[in-house]
Amino acid sequence: MKSILFLSTILYFCTISTNGQLIINVKNQGGDVIQESIEANVTENTVLLEFQTSDGTLINQLIDFANSVQIIRALVLGEEERGQSQYQVMCFITHFEKNEFISSDAMSKLRQKNPGTIRVPEDDRGGKNYSMDYFVNIATASAISRHISSFCAEAVNASYTRKQDLLMWARKPGTSELTLMSAVRPFPDDFGALSDNTLSVSSVQSCKNTFPILKVPCQCHFDICIGWYPCGLKYCKGKGNDAKNPASTYRCGIKTCRRKFLFSYYVPQKQLCLWDE
Repeated sequence: MKSILFLSTILYFCTISTNGQLIINVKNQGGDVIQESIEANVTENTVLLEFQTSDGTLINQLIDFANSVQIIRALVLGEEERGQSQYQVMCFITHFEKNEFISSDAMSKLRQKNPGTIRVPEDDRGGKNYSMDYFVNIATASAISRHISSFCAEAVNASYTRKQDLLMWARKPGTSELTLMSAVRPFPDDFGALSDNTLSVSSVQSCKNTFPILKVPCQCHFDICIGWYPCGLKYCKGKGNDAKNPASTYRCGIKTCRRKFLFSYYVPQKQLCLWDE
């Protein structure tokens, strides 16, 4: 079997087992070209995707395959003329389905034939809503993923997750809901706490409705679009010689997707959500 399988499309698999990085030029839905960096770490079993939006927001997506955890970190530049600091950082931590992204091993073997080409995804998977229920305690977050403490170090008071994600992680052998609950804390009681100490975020006023009052807690909305990522593998069938040597299948390409994430979460004041107007 050939050691390198070139594709008729844009990428090929290289059999050298090493951490790989791709720099991808992606045209977003607004027509702007965004440069994405995607790096795999086989030892850590992670994939890191990074890009900067046209308004200067820096987005990092870390996939921790070992723990089925996805961390999306957003660094948003502040509006100093409106009293904000230079920037703020949020982390959105959710359960990850393994079929949403190719594995770190497959990602590490992916190479580009034409690095300057502008890419458009094959499949638009639309938007997915996430109504966050809890703050994540960075100091004890290793119960969810050991990567959180370093990756979200600048989002100590702005890291979020959901009850349903905790329940999914609790199914993993050696993990319990009790242990995972030690890694989170509920939103403040005056934000509409439910009987189980979580919050009905949808019942709280939206930050867009609190203007011009900037010092009240509200429900913030933040949308992130990952414009291009390898969401699956393609397989081809080789030619068999005879009945004793039937045709075999091999990896011969990738499927690419776009996904939009729509997060709703608590902020102690509208001042931390000025874009939601």
